[in-house]
Amino acid sequence: MYAIVEDSGTQIIVREGDVLDVDLRDGDASSIVFDRVLAIKGEASDPARLGTPYLDGASVTAEVIGPVKGEKIDVIKFKRRKGYKRKQGHRQPYLRVKIGEIKG
Repeated sequence: MYAIVEDSGTQIIVREGDVLDVDLRDGDASSIVFDRVLAIKGEASDPARLGTPYLDGASVTAEVIGPVKGEKIDVIKFKRRKGYKRKQGHRQPYLRVKIGEIKG
């Protein structure tokens, strides 16, 4: 069974037990509920349920593991023959969650 949820403008395919990184949220919650479910697919013989745009009453519950940092990216500015170089690094903060139950 899997579901397609929308979070912070991105669509994510999730299955029960998956561990994924979502955008960091404020607060100290031990679980997150994704209520913007776009589609749910059950067993192989069951047809997929599609929302317009979201499914009513469907939700995905996830357990919060903790905050993590993403991969480092370098932002480089350079102008040739002018002696101008700037380098800046960035690591995006994420929240690691484990998908628990898919309702719907």
